[in-house]
Amino acid sequence: MKEEKLITLAIHTYEKAQILKTILESEGIDVYIHNVNQIQPVISAGVRVRIKESDLPHALRIISDVKWLDDSVVEETPASKEKTILIPVDFSEYSLKACELGFNYAHRTGAEVVLMHVYFNTFIPSVFPYLNNEVNQKIEDESIHAVYNRVKEDIGKLCGLINKKINEGELPSVTYDYVLREGLPEEEIIAYVKEHQPTMIIMGTRGNKQKNADLIGSVTGEVIELTKVPLLAIPEHIPFNDLGKMQRLAFGTSFTQEDLVAFDRLAELVKDMKNIEIKLFNISTSRNEWNEIRLTGFREYLKKQYPDLAIDFTVTPDGDLLEAIDKFVKETQIDLIAFSSHRRSVIMRVFNPSIAHKMLFHSNTPLLVIPV
Repeated sequence: MKEEKLITLAIHTYEKAQILKTILESEGIDVYIHNVNQIQPVISAGVRVRIKESDLPHALRIISDVKWLDDSVVEETPASKEKTILIPVDFSEYSLKACELGFNYAHRTGAEVVLMHVYFNTFIPSVFPYLNNEVNQKIEDESIHAVYNRVKEDIGKLCGLINKKINEGELPSVTYDYVLREGLPEEEIIAYVKEHQPTMIIMGTRGNKQKNADLIGSVTGEVIELTKVPLLAIPEHIPFNDLGKMQRLAFGTSFTQEDLVAFDRLAELVKDMKNIEIKLFNISTSRNEWNEIRLTGFREYLKKQYPDLAIDFTVTPDGDLLEAIDKFVKETQIDLIAFSSHRRSVIMRVFNPSIAHKMLFHSNTPLLVIPV
């Protein structure tokens, strides 16, 4: 009898793969886990969960019905006590810009840096239907090793460039390391954040002339939607590589308690930056006297709480919110825009491809998202 073909259902960490295996086997589906590190299986990344091809429809229904990746199911490891800045990279020019800014920020705050690259093996065994499973598996393993070796070479080149910049005084000397994971970038970044809880994530976003194949710019919005760690999105062509060189910062508010918490975290970020101006602006689509009154009250409260900060406010005009913000940013020469992440609808509108070109890519303005 001909052996039924196996297909890859998902690529996950070892822990998640074991959870999925248990769930599927309880429903009568045979599951096979491949690419496990035999010496230290619990730290394996890019583990492949494979099933029989005929079981795929049943398995997909189970996955869609069961919230098997909820925080209540996946046990998280304790947070690291060391301050760390996580910088996902894809070896593009704009991820190099994120590295430069990240190293300067880490030096300023006494943190360490972790560079992270997530790669994905695109090999599909089914293109060789005339080969048996054993031969297909051998070819797949060779493909995986080739991809991993290429990634190792790329990360080595990036580290070499960073070391060169440190030796020449272009970057501060900061303790750093790197981690490589196989899988989907947004999933693996979020998994790492849950495991290690870095102080901040700094990610590059591609410019308007970059190719769609560039990964980091396309996944930043997904990470913002899920992370509970502050995230700084850095366009490629910003005119500075150190937050200490900022002069004007804008903070979007809807006058909520969450915004007060977010502003407190923002104040901690800029506490040692001299002569920085902070402009509050309302996140709404209607301009009226209540907006101005509320902004005035909000500003006066913050000025009492943070007497050393120069705080002012602007009321955005009626019409399209993102166009109003874009105009405000250009006219006042804002260096960075900050939001609290509870304004999910606004954040996702910012990262909508048609809007992002207006606000992030064309204006080259970094965006800081602060979860509360």
